[in-house]
Amino acid sequence: MSVFTILTPAYNHEKYLGECILSVVRQSFPDWEMIIIDDGSTDRTAEIAASWSQRESRIRLIRQENQGIFCLAETYNKGLQKAGGRYISILEGDDLWEPDKLQRQFDILEKRPEVVVAWGRAAKVQAETGERQGIIPAEGSVIPYRWKNIPTGVVLESLYIENMIPAVTITMRRSVLEEAGGFIQPPEFPTTDLPTLMELALKGSFCFDEKVIAAWRVYSRQTTKLYPVEMLTQRWRYCLNHYGKLDPLKKKQIKIDDRQINSYFKKRMMVAYAISGRYKLIRKEFGQARRDYLEAIFYPSFSNPVWRLRAITGLIFSLFQKDVEGLSQRMGKVTYKS
Repeated sequence: MSVFTILTPAYNHEKYLGECILSVVRQSFPDWEMIIIDDGSTDRTAEIAASWSQRESRIRLIRQENQGIFCLAETYNKGLQKAGGRYISILEGDDLWEPDKLQRQFDILEKRPEVVVAWGRAAKVQAETGERQGIIPAEGSVIPYRWKNIPTGVVLESLYIENMIPAVTITMRRSVLEEAGGFIQPPEFPTTDLPTLMELALKGSFCFDEKVIAAWRVYSRQTTKLYPVEMLTQRWRYCLNHYGKLDPLKKKQIKIDDRQINSYFKKRMMVAYAISGRYKLIRKEFGQARRDYLEAIFYPSFSNPVWRLRAITGLIFSLFQKDVEGLSQRMGKVTYKS
């Protein structure tokens, strides 16, 4: 049995999968297995994975008919059933690890049995150019003590508001993950990391590594960019539901209530509409972009005036069927064309 099992769901990742696998093969910690679950790719993803599995005994390939991102938990749990490691790490087929990622997390998890989730900083990389667009969480930022999740559950105060944990950096204690029911994904919510982390937050402490240990690619047709409003709506609903099920003592410990959760998401919703409009403008979906910009402009929230101004600017550009990214670049802003 391996120490780590790496679960790698992949769909049409032929451009990146080889580099992803190589970042695992080059790990300084050698005791791992990698399970690649090809989700019915229509490109050479499965062929590349099969080639690596023939050369490297620690790599296995599982093929399945396309299930899509809204069945991601089923895909991950299929890999979990085949896993032999006592620690479960997440690495999607277009992402990367630093060479010492597993060694650092092995040292944490072996020395501290109370830790159920180890995670760290990740670089955000533009898919087309390879340009680094920032570090999450930002370097030099103040690290709240609640991120340690001591006492158990207090990290929910952060997770309910903003998921600061990059999925590409997560390693979980397998026994606790299975106790929590495996990977969790509510209906119509296209990710498993946040719901799963919320359950694990009730099981033990978390450990944050301040070093950049991974990188994930971003591009304009990612789910988070195609459906920012829908994803925020589902996240809002799920956070309220999860909070509502906590026992009264835990609610007092996390120092947040449903009114604060609602207040946060109401503020974020206007921003989500503005962001959605901008991505649609990039994709030349001018009519839909206008609708989203109008929602942002007239959304009943008095916060984020800068974003409301951005929405007005975007609306004007959409009327003339122009791309706002050129203006953003001239102003020194990060372009969304990634």
